[in-house]
Amino acid sequence: MSVYSARGLAAAIAYVAASQVAHADLTGQDVWSDWKAYMSSAGYTISGEERTSGNVLTIDNMSVSMPMPEENGSFTVTIDGLTFSENPDGTVTVGMPNKVPMTFRSALEGEDPVDGILTFTQTDHRMMASGTPDDLLYTYTAAAADLRMTALTVDGAPVSETAGRVSVTLKNVASSTRMQVQDKRRYTQSMSADSLSYDFAFDDPESEDKGALAGALTGVGFEGRGAIPLAMDPTDFNKMLTDGFEVDGVFAYDSGQSAINGVGDGQSIAFTSASQGGKVAVRMDAAQIAYDLNQEQTSLSLAGSELPFPISMQSALSAFKIAIPVASSDAAQDFSVGLTLSDFTMSEMLWSIFDPAAQLPRDPATLAIDLTGKARVLFDFLDPAVAASLEQSDEAPVELNALSINKLLVSLVGASLSGSGNFTFDNSDLTTFDGIPRPAGQLDLQLVGGNGLLDKLIAMGFVGEQEAMGARMMMGMLAVPGETPDTLNSKLEITEQGHVLANGQRIK
Repeated sequence: MSVYSARGLAAAIAYVAASQVAHADLTGQDVWSDWKAYMSSAGYTISGEERTSGNVLTIDNMSVSMPMPEENGSFTVTIDGLTFSENPDGTVTVGMPNKVPMTFRSALEGEDPVDGILTFTQTDHRMMASGTPDDLLYTYTAAAADLRMTALTVDGAPVSETAGRVSVTLKNVASSTRMQVQDKRRYTQSMSADSLSYDFAFDDPESEDKGALAGALTGVGFEGRGAIPLAMDPTDFNKMLTDGFEVDGVFAYDSGQSAINGVGDGQSIAFTSASQGGKVAVRMDAAQIAYDLNQEQTSLSLAGSELPFPISMQSALSAFKIAIPVASSDAAQDFSVGLTLSDFTMSEMLWSIFDPAAQLPRDPATLAIDLTGKARVLFDFLDPAVAASLEQSDEAPVELNALSINKLLVSLVGASLSGSGNFTFDNSDLTTFDGIPRPAGQLDLQLVGGNGLLDKLIAMGFVGEQEAMGARMMMGMLAVPGETPDTLNSKLEITEQGHVLANGQRIK
């Protein structure tokens, strides 16, 4: 459903609108021609009956459709009475009906055919176009914008709203898009809304299985830019990128909450989450794909018929980021990976499973990893043909050249391990370390509270005396005492000759 919704919403409102550019005399035909050019280049088939009366161009029986080969189906948006009214100041007002139906069909082999209607509803909406045909600015506002599944049939039989429900609503929407047509169609976008709410549900009439997902975000916003080839095939993502498709945007919100309830195979589950803001950033082009996600003050709770009691957890910050090169190149390219889970806590009930006597400190836990480096991409592995051939071979798609451990921190139950380091890799030597490119560099580590934690684990029966003795001997070989009590420092080095040193002493 999400694919249909996203494409349909884009086709229904075309663009929703932008920052200021200088006014110029713009005609309704200019705007309509731009819509047709944009949607045709995106793979849609667009048609409509044009008629002009005075300064108003009207498109009757407008249809925007696209086949869905992966679903053996189709998707169609119909708009009757789309108008482009020319204003005295050189702008054009775009008039759309309050309701826009979007029909979809899926007929996968071996499965029942599915037909449905998603209805896009606007309240107190207004869209304006200004600028020039090659530099168009669209602005859009609405008191509410709602996308809802209003009809669904499976193998010709209607499905009730209880058995299948889809609803997404934005309140007090203001958005803008500036489109500049040059060698590519370049755009900048911004959007804000007071809130975004969603409600999805299903109930299988042939079993007891059912589920529901509902939630809301407040203070929603988006800022982004990108480029679209003047002609592209949406089914060939790799070619879209090589032809110049680009995306760089950030979606953010002030707070959010969600709830999932369901029954499957006779077992029930209930999950809730809440946060005090977050963001999702995506950057994508022919050379690189990058994601940056974070969420603040997150709380989670889980209950189910197979769980002995409800589970709850909280964290101050949950974040993940990754940036990887995707195009083959003779030169090494940058990459990065990061993960943060700070001030993580969990309920006393969960602690009591493995530490009922509360011997371990309940201090908030933190995990942080920040890695950067350089790697040479050997294949265009976003190309489906290349990906398929790699699955049949033992060839690695990348060659690691350098790795920097900018930050390593694991802090929990009264102990913490931190470190940083840098390594380079010789890919011509795969024998010194048994098939791994020979590294060279050093890693500095510090362990605080390790011996104290080991004592508690022995007292709890988690670690035996013999295992503890082996662990202490290993720490004695690899580390030296620090300046403060129960602190161990270690400098691990790998030389250009493949020698491994711990605090200057060779161990390999």
